[in-house]
Amino acid sequence: MGAEVDRQVVEEGIGRSAASGVLWLAAQKWVVRISGFATLLVLTRTVSPREFGVVAAAMTFVPMLYLLSDLGFSTYLLQTAQIDRQSLSTAFWTSVVAGALLSATLWVVAPLVAQAFRLPDLVQVLRALVLSVVPTVLAGVPLALLRRSMRFRAVAVQALVAAVLAQVLAVVIALRGGGVWALVGQVVVAQWVIAVLAWRGARWLPSFWLSPRQLREMASFGLRVSAVDFVSMSRLWAESWIITVALGPSALGLFNIAQRLVQVAQELAAASMVPVSTVVFARVRQSMSRLLVTYVKALGVAYAVVSPIMVLIVVTAPALVPLLFGDEWRASVVPTQALALAGIITLGAMLDHGLFYGLGRPGSWLAYSVVVDAVTVGATAVAVRWGLGGVAVGFVVVATLATIARWVLVGRLLGLTTQQVARPFLTVLAPTAVTTGAGVLVFHSLSTTSRPWVALTVSALTVVVVNLVLLRLLAATIVRDAVGIVPLPDRYVSRVQRLLRLEVVGAA
Repeated sequence: MGAEVDRQVVEEGIGRSAASGVLWLAAQKWVVRISGFATLLVLTRTVSPREFGVVAAAMTFVPMLYLLSDLGFSTYLLQTAQIDRQSLSTAFWTSVVAGALLSATLWVVAPLVAQAFRLPDLVQVLRALVLSVVPTVLAGVPLALLRRSMRFRAVAVQALVAAVLAQVLAVVIALRGGGVWALVGQVVVAQWVIAVLAWRGARWLPSFWLSPRQLREMASFGLRVSAVDFVSMSRLWAESWIITVALGPSALGLFNIAQRLVQVAQELAAASMVPVSTVVFARVRQSMSRLLVTYVKALGVAYAVVSPIMVLIVVTAPALVPLLFGDEWRASVVPTQALALAGIITLGAMLDHGLFYGLGRPGSWLAYSVVVDAVTVGATAVAVRWGLGGVAVGFVVVATLATIARWVLVGRLLGLTTQQVARPFLTVLAPTAVTTGAGVLVFHSLSTTSRPWVALTVSALTVVVVNLVLLRLLAATIVRDAVGIVPLPDRYVSRVQRLLRLEVVGAA
């Protein structure tokens, strides 16, 4: 009996820590993205689509250096049962050496990369962005320590401070006519600020006491993790190269803005769950029943929260994109709509990524990623002949096929049928489809007004209200779970439950 009570106390502690982590990371992302949107509004009116395309091309290489320098060690430190100073120091110094070698390599081959993209401006941009690799490598172990101890508040505050300072710098440079260097400066400054604050918060210093045995163990796990992310980065590089060579750097800049808008919306709602879910899945993996409950609940809540936001983007993009970024970015509308639709379909991949890593199965995720990313690149190469719209539609097709395949993989991992894994998505599919139809009707009925804000506001209210009502009628359990994980005082949670009549459903 006492052991059962202790287990329940531990579960509640993990749940509270996870809920608090989601809250802090979500709050950080909200503030960062709101301020980031303000920054982007300035930059898109002072930096041309071509300059955005140049930086977007460069940023397909620099994250590769981040990943290969880390070698997946930070993820290993998150999921391993025990760590000590020797393992931490081994991970740190190995990453430092790898980062130095890779940075030097990129500096040397920058002219060859620029030639491949047919962008002479890319040489100086790549070499400047090497300055962001050093702090990223230095911060890897301290950030892993903070996340492992579930100090998500500290991680959130660090990212917030770094983002705001970098955004202010970017605006100043852009307003002074700095062009592409506003985007470069933003990346470099953000990474350095995060590194300084992470070291200050972790209060850890490496030693020179290294362990070849632990290095082999970390490498066995970490290289598979790095391989997964490297495959993803390679896909981004290949897609950027195809678009740039076939359609020009301006097209890549337009596509990059569409990607940013959709990514911002996803991160505001659900991306904060990924670092939290990796830790939580690792903590509860010994109990299959707890793991299944945690996974299904998180997946349902993620779909319910993110889908309305993606629907709103699909519905209002024809007015939203030019209103936010200016008329010269109107060609980003169709890619934005297609990517938002793909965002709904692939939403579960964020949690599944954390699930496979938390259970120590990165190899399975690697195999899945290789196939999906290879198909995506092939689809891009074929669809680019129809412009950016064709590329984006290709994403939707691949996303649908990849999601079905992922349901099969997760089912095998958890001992569930494909239908059971797909149930959270299928549950919100009907409300999402009806909400989209209602939003489109309202938006088009108001699209002729001289005030686009009216159409946007009314459409947003329609999407929120219709989706909430349908979810309450067709998926009350998901709504109840969403309300239940919000770390608010009980009296506020009770009021929301009474308003939505969730207590009656629960009692039944």
